[in-house]
Amino acid sequence: MLRLPPQTPDAAVIDARDLVKRFDGMTAVDGMSLQVGRGEMVGLIGPNGAGKTTLFNLIAGTLKPTSGEIRIGGRDAAQDRPEQRIGLGIGRTFQIPRPFLDMTVLENVLAGAQRQDGESLFANFLRLAHVRRQERAAVEKARALLAFVTLSHLEHEPARVLSGGQRKLLELARILMADPSAILLDEPAAGVNPALLETIIERVLQLNAGGTSILLIEHNMDMVSRLCSRVVAMAIGRPLAEGTPAEVARNPAVIEAYLGAMA
Repeated sequence: MLRLPPQTPDAAVIDARDLVKRFDGMTAVDGMSLQVGRGEMVGLIGPNGAGKTTLFNLIAGTLKPTSGEIRIGGRDAAQDRPEQRIGLGIGRTFQIPRPFLDMTVLENVLAGAQRQDGESLFANFLRLAHVRRQERAAVEKARALLAFVTLSHLEHEPARVLSGGQRKLLELARILMADPSAILLDEPAAGVNPALLETIIERVLQLNAGGTSILLIEHNMDMVSRLCSRVVAMAIGRPLAEGTPAEVARNPAVIEAYLGAMA
């Protein structure tokens, strides 16, 4: 189900270097570098306002950097649009999921399919049998992904009936339709009940074990410690510390940054 795009030897799946992003004189990301290797799971932490989501947006292509370099699988992607990043194997979730509320759960997953010939009017007329086979394969794949995220029983329900945690699982299934080699997870634990959180953790671990690289923003340090072998901390847009979860958690600069944010 999951594919890995062509990479140069030893190239990181995600390689961001010296990224800067300014908004009307305010610097949200200030010289941030971060690498995620093939099959690696990396945690990105920092107090509110540290610039984590802006960094995600830069990597996902929602924002263009003021300066700096972004390479995806060894390819220069700094100016690529979000849909081009998806084509390079980058999937991204949001802290607050954005399902199509009036569409069914199954239709939401199908919306994540890429490179469908049925989107072309020309192909619909001239290659009807091929388009229908492709559509059937997409439905089968979507149903398999719904089973993976434990939402099969809701496939015909509108997405509006889902809980917050179920919407996060739905968003994960929709991203997986594009066969990403790396997924940016934005606070998957936020607002999720403990039972569904365990499901999310289990599925993320399975994806990572299958070779998918994960970059995770999360305030739940217990979850970060369970999932990530390496953690990068940032504050006021700048790199602060890097190491194992235990090393970063006891780093004086990290403690000071969190205490200062709380104050």
